[in-house]
Amino acid sequence: MTLAPLPTGLRVRTRPVAVPGRLLDLLPDARPLAWVRDRDGLVGWGEVARFTAVGPRRISEADAWWRAFADRLDVQDDIGMPGTGPVAFASFTFSAGSPGSVVVVPRVVVGRRDGCAWVTEFAADDGPSDVRSVRPVRATGSLRYADGLLPVARYRSAVAEAVDRMRAGELAKAALAHDLLATSDAPLDPRFLLGGLAERYPTCWSFAVDGLVGATPELLLRRTGDAVQSRVLAGTAWPEQASDADADLAGRLLASEKDLNEHALAVESLTTALRPRCRSLEVPTEPQVVALHNVSHLATDVAGRLDPAEPASLLQLAEAVHPTAAVGGTPRDAALALIAELEGMDRGRYAGPVGWVDARGDGELGIALRCAQLDGPVARLFAGCGVVADSDPDTEVREAAAKLVAVRDALEGAE
Repeated sequence: MTLAPLPTGLRVRTRPVAVPGRLLDLLPDARPLAWVRDRDGLVGWGEVARFTAVGPRRISEADAWWRAFADRLDVQDDIGMPGTGPVAFASFTFSAGSPGSVVVVPRVVVGRRDGCAWVTEFAADDGPSDVRSVRPVRATGSLRYADGLLPVARYRSAVAEAVDRMRAGELAKAALAHDLLATSDAPLDPRFLLGGLAERYPTCWSFAVDGLVGATPELLLRRTGDAVQSRVLAGTAWPEQASDADADLAGRLLASEKDLNEHALAVESLTTALRPRCRSLEVPTEPQVVALHNVSHLATDVAGRLDPAEPASLLQLAEAVHPTAAVGGTPRDAALALIAELEGMDRGRYAGPVGWVDARGDGELGIALRCAQLDGPVARLFAGCGVVADSDPDTEVREAAAKLVAVRDALEGAE
């Protein structure tokens, strides 16, 4: 693990402010941090401290580091809501052996929730927090697309091989993904992609952490005191013809045995991991349908109460449940081995937990879906599908392409 040297004498103050417009409009172009949904959320800039780790305990190590860091601070919080006081943005790799998991503590955070807005600022003994300089958002311009580490043809072959193994009884489900590269003539402005996604997908959680930018429809975990919530997504339909309506897609999903089975496996994996840490857990018996701009999903909203004797923090809960069958598979170990073998690529932080945590252990983490890793003029896009024994490889290829539309349109500035 690595972490930046900690400044001494750090003071933190949260105070109310007025934020009349979009939170995203406050962000500078240099390493913006964001977690927003519609008008609410958090944005941040500057950097006080950073933590990175690799391995199966990377999330719990991050939790221990964050607790120790927050305990050293001199805090004045005039509001006392989730997301006020010290806040860190976090993004973790999908696989234990991948480098890139990171926790970033920004110098300035601006937040809004339920009509209340605030600013949290770090200041050291040697002066105030960073001065913000906001330049106009730069549009992407023309893009050139190229195969990533796993081209579409090989992705189709991987899905076909996975289906054969499932029909042979090796496992029940695996979520396979592939990548796509988009290259511009100039360095990409993460705010352009972030703003485009937030505008097109206001019911999703739009995020930016250390160059990973996306808008996820799937809430891995939300912790508020002893309350915990999750939105599980699995099972997808998309409009293949102009005449396809939301109602048609919803009906198709709710009548699909394949999609319902895939969804049930994802719900079971989350609740099995979460239930031992809860005194109560409410799990609907039937999923609902969440309709987005490009696709529709089966969704189940899970709600629970943590064990009051030993309430787990958000990051402790995340280590327990990640990866769920929605992005890994069932059984977990067999699915992860199959993913590593058939994908043959490092996913990085795609399909890993991403979001924020405060000093109380409250916060929100989504699963990093519909996202791209930005590196100068290059964006690496990802899309994946849940594969079960009834899956058709050609259909899964089309589903992945439909999911890529979200980031492609936002990158291109398409209407």
